[in-house]
Amino acid sequence: MPTVDSPPASVGRVFVAFAAVSLVVVVAMGLALSRSFSAGSQQRGLAEGRAQVELMAQASVEPLLGGLPVDDDLDIQTITGMRAVTARLEASGRVLRLRVHAPDGHVVFSDDGSGFTGPVDDEALDAATGHSVLRLTRLNADSNDNGPAGVPAIEAYQPLGDPQAALGVLEVYLPYAPIQAEIDAGLHRLHRLLVIGLSALYLVLLGLALTTTRRLRQHGRHNAYLAEYDQLTGLPNRRLFQRELAALTADKLAGAVAVIDLDRFKEVNDSLGHRNGDALLRALADRLAAAVRAGDLVARLGGDEFGIVLPDVTSAEAARARFLQLRERLGDDLDLSGITLSSEASIGFVLVGDDGRAPDTLLQRAEIAMYVAKASTDGVVRYDSALNHFDADRLAMVGELQRAMDLDELVLHYQPKLSLDDGRVVGVEALLRWHHPRHGLVYPDSFLPLTERTGLIEPLTDWVVRRALRDLGRMAVPATARVSVNVSARNLTQPDFASRVLAAVATAGVPTSRLVLEITETAVFADLERATATLAQLSGAGIAISLDDFGQGQTSLGYLSRLHLAELKIDRAFVRDMLTDDAHATIVSSLVGLAHNLGLTVVAEGVEDDATRRALAELGCDEGQGYGLAKPMDPQRLAAWLGQQGPIRGPGALAAVASAQ
Repeated sequence: MPTVDSPPASVGRVFVAFAAVSLVVVVAMGLALSRSFSAGSQQRGLAEGRAQVELMAQASVEPLLGGLPVDDDLDIQTITGMRAVTARLEASGRVLRLRVHAPDGHVVFSDDGSGFTGPVDDEALDAATGHSVLRLTRLNADSNDNGPAGVPAIEAYQPLGDPQAALGVLEVYLPYAPIQAEIDAGLHRLHRLLVIGLSALYLVLLGLALTTTRRLRQHGRHNAYLAEYDQLTGLPNRRLFQRELAALTADKLAGAVAVIDLDRFKEVNDSLGHRNGDALLRALADRLAAAVRAGDLVARLGGDEFGIVLPDVTSAEAARARFLQLRERLGDDLDLSGITLSSEASIGFVLVGDDGRAPDTLLQRAEIAMYVAKASTDGVVRYDSALNHFDADRLAMVGELQRAMDLDELVLHYQPKLSLDDGRVVGVEALLRWHHPRHGLVYPDSFLPLTERTGLIEPLTDWVVRRALRDLGRMAVPATARVSVNVSARNLTQPDFASRVLAAVATAGVPTSRLVLEITETAVFADLERATATLAQLSGAGIAISLDDFGQGQTSLGYLSRLHLAELKIDRAFVRDMLTDDAHATIVSSLVGLAHNLGLTVVAEGVEDDATRRALAELGCDEGQGYGLAKPMDPQRLAAWLGQQGPIRGPGALAAVASAQ
């Protein structure tokens, strides 16, 4: 059994890179903040010195002056007081030198008797005008400021009294070491807090990155699992199955490839509900996985289809015996919600090499054999080119479909839908044709059944939608006219079908309101829950949903409101005979009334003559479609027809329209 590959190591590398980059950023941030704090330490020191000097001036010196300006003749009392203050401040270590200047800058007091001679200090003159002057310096060793530099100090000049009319100037040298020590202690505390804070920030970032990395790894593993494993059963999905099959064929190994389809699974799903249907699929998947050998591969291909690869099985007899055993094992009774069920399966298989080597071919042929097995006696059939109506030519045609889409061999013809009231063209239905290089014009009933069974219906429907939208933009039809495209049951159960259709509409630049998707009752009820979810998404985007061939199936009227319908098409079998069969006329009348009561547009199919058209119009039927109104035409003939046709009014109008074709 294959295992899920680990997510790429890129997630781990991203984590390491993030951790390294985050560390560099955090360290750089710390260095920048540290430098910023250190750069401001000198300013903080000067600010502290200014505060101390202002306090000294106001508390110790100014009271001695008595509010009088300082002059050369200080009285003995003032000088004595100055000396006492100076001695106290110097003894406490708060001052290294103290002088007092007169307003003209001359020294009138000095703690050491210096400064009385010599030039006047410019700083003292500046301070006398009311400005404090501070700077970092070194106290000279001698009293005349001429000796070698001494200890670091703050040289401060502080105006005494009112700064606007200074009494004098106080010159003080403060020791800087205590201030520096206090600043350094604060910086150390700040650095410690910074380191702790940035370390915590880095650890938080690292934790977030680690958590995110774990989640990315888990998400990557989960996505890798979902990409290759079926979420419901835990088995490999179609993608992984095809990859393993390609590896088997590339190595030119032998083996048997089978497709298994559960018979009557839809009945279980419908009667017991979607949840019990899923439980049945899980139980049967477990049985399949337990019944094969260690080297065998079991996968869920989609819906109720499973695929099996048995390596080293070289003979049809051995393969058939193994698949019969598997089918018998699947048929054992199973208890589901207290109900005992028995399940049967149809198995189609091919041998690698004998029945082809291309993986797609092997899978398609196994699917064809599986459908034939449904009609066989034992439910196990090997692919054979002579299988009934699934002959080699038809299989070859299906194999050529992809090439036909690429080479534009496929074309669309369009059958107009007309308003039964006034003959306006209200829309066209896209009908697929194939200009085959050997077989000429091929109609869809020759290849569509096989495409629905082999999975080619999905790219084929995508092609039809894209081409119809492109052609609609080129048609000379009213701006409100719509194009209708038929979709199959397989389309409606694909989870991405709605998004693919909406992407095609966006690419074509056509409003969603101009696209109609026609579905059949059979298509809807193949998987009602998934189909209604898809229809809800399409209808919610503005695309009209039309129920085709209504009346032929077994649709419960209670389900109509769940299908998000905008249009109901009455089956041609009732329309064709309504003039001669009273029962059919009653059915048509009832269906028109039912549709209108549900707010739906009614389209009658198979309008072949003017009398039928008039009868439908009298019943209130909105639109008609049929060979009597307009046959399917290629885009060129349709353009010519649109240029000639006029409104349908009055007797004989149908013949006038028909003659314009």
